[in-house]
Amino acid sequence: MEQILAYIQDHIEDPLPLARLAEQASYSPYHFTRLFKDKMGISPMYYVSALRLQKAKELLLNSSLSIRDIGMEIGQQSLGTFTTRFTQKVGMTPAQFRNTAESAGQYLSLLQELKDWRTSDLLAPQHATVRGAVTSEFAFEGVVLIGLFPKPIPEGLPLYGTLLGALGEFVIPNVKPGIYYVMATTISWGTEAKRMLLPQTTLRSRSKTAIVVGAGEELPALDVSLHPPSLIDPPILISLPVLMNRFLGRVMPEASRGP
Repeated sequence: MEQILAYIQDHIEDPLPLARLAEQASYSPYHFTRLFKDKMGISPMYYVSALRLQKAKELLLNSSLSIRDIGMEIGQQSLGTFTTRFTQKVGMTPAQFRNTAESAGQYLSLLQELKDWRTSDLLAPQHATVRGAVTSEFAFEGVVLIGLFPKPIPEGLPLYGTLLGALGEFVIPNVKPGIYYVMATTISWGTEAKRMLLPQTTLRSRSKTAIVVGAGEELPALDVSLHPPSLIDPPILISLPVLMNRFLGRVMPEASRGP
């Protein structure tokens, strides 16, 4: 699987139909799709699409290409389609993403200055509470972002989530019954804005299986263990500054700005 993922990443600018990937893996398209989804949680074509959106994020920050040209670079002939898909997966429009570096640094500074990270959401929960602890074998000081997503890939706004100012216990209250995937990543204090917007080297974690939240059930505590990124980790498409801004809007509304 790692060889196939490396092949996809090395050829992401080329046409990558399912038949080509299956042939590279020496499987039929049907069996290749099944094995890929068992390992990654998403289909091969979904993974390719996610990598191409990550490529678009890189081009927005590292090139002067127009947004239309960047959309065409990743195979989107329509500017409207590219903008819609990008906004859904990243949490802001391509133009906003390209111009958000300054605010990203401000959000991180505000979080570092916060003394009290509690929110009113913790009072009188109406639904289930998801609890756990974030651990890491690697030294880390900064923000931990934890989200419950509908798919095993960190794209779009998480359905529920929270931020921590250090490793340790976390609480996500008022989680309605459903099926969720737990994913987490980190931002070290002092991280440059571009590294926040393109989080390719951050510590991270993703649940291999979904958690099922039932009505009125007490869930066992989750163990979220952070690790360095690997080939089998899907790209982080959601803009981390968007999540920081939303959290700041909950704990200090006067600091929240933008999308």
